[in-house]
Amino acid sequence: MSMGRRGFLRGATAGGALAPLLASTAAAVGPAAAAPRPRGGRGPSYRWLGVSGWRIDLPERSVLIDPYLSRIDTGLFDPDRPFDSATPLTVDTTVVDEHTADIGADGLILVTHAHWDHFGDVPHIATTTGARVVGTLTTSLLAQAMTVPSGQTSPVKGGEVLDFGDCVVEVVPSLHSRNPNHSLAFPGVRVEVPPAPATIADLPEGDTLAFQVTPASGPSAFFMGGSDFVERAVSGLAPDIAMIALPNTSSTHDYVPRLMEALDRPRTVVPVHWDHFERELTNPPVDGTGDGMSVEEFSRIVRQVSPRSTVRVPEYLTPVTYT
Repeated sequence: MSMGRRGFLRGATAGGALAPLLASTAAAVGPAAAAPRPRGGRGPSYRWLGVSGWRIDLPERSVLIDPYLSRIDTGLFDPDRPFDSATPLTVDTTVVDEHTADIGADGLILVTHAHWDHFGDVPHIATTTGARVVGTLTTSLLAQAMTVPSGQTSPVKGGEVLDFGDCVVEVVPSLHSRNPNHSLAFPGVRVEVPPAPATIADLPEGDTLAFQVTPASGPSAFFMGGSDFVERAVSGLAPDIAMIALPNTSSTHDYVPRLMEALDRPRTVVPVHWDHFERELTNPPVDGTGDGMSVEEFSRIVRQVSPRSTVRVPEYLTPVTYT
């Protein structure tokens, strides 16, 4: 019997594609080559990489958040077989390189937590580009175990405000999503460099962060990797844009209304971590929420509690400029 996604991370098995919700966005695309990085006076360009992953292209730098493109098959979405926690860690280097290889050594990789669907591709990207990895101590130690030089990692705890010249990154203490048992998958931390991880179970949560990225020219954007938060930590951030992870269960009390109020009702709200992330990265994305909160329900609640906010449902790899 399959554990199902709800019992593990987010919800039961996948539903259908969200074509009606996505009709107003750009045309469907496959894993096409990355668009050139914008230069000059243009504002930042955002591309959703699936799950909670993003690529931000600034005039002089690219920033990745939770870049996971390999989308390996663990059985998480399959009702006919159990989830396999012993699934080997593999990287689809063709797809990953296609969308990240050009970020270079001045690039940044921000990691909310160390689960495979957030961190799994990070060591490959870091070692092939030289980009800096910013994340928890666990994230830093796991990256080192996977051959990322220690000097290329920046361990953070939450509360740091990091100035990278063309953008400021505020590190926000956060929490991971809760399953129906009010627990989470693969809990634990690392306090020293472990043996090289071989399976997805070798990547514990390792504490969870959120990030607010404020470019020198452009709106501030808040990024979540899990659907829970520390209310007092996010109060006062007041981002222009909020990339909000959909909750997998109702275990977190009044999640969307409390979060929207704490964030001071952002102008633009973008739902993430709702897609079936063990299918090919092609549009339209397939709904993977199962019996968790759907994009439609999320959008309805946002409109109720924050009527001036605009919900923008993303498509994969489609450059968007938010205002």
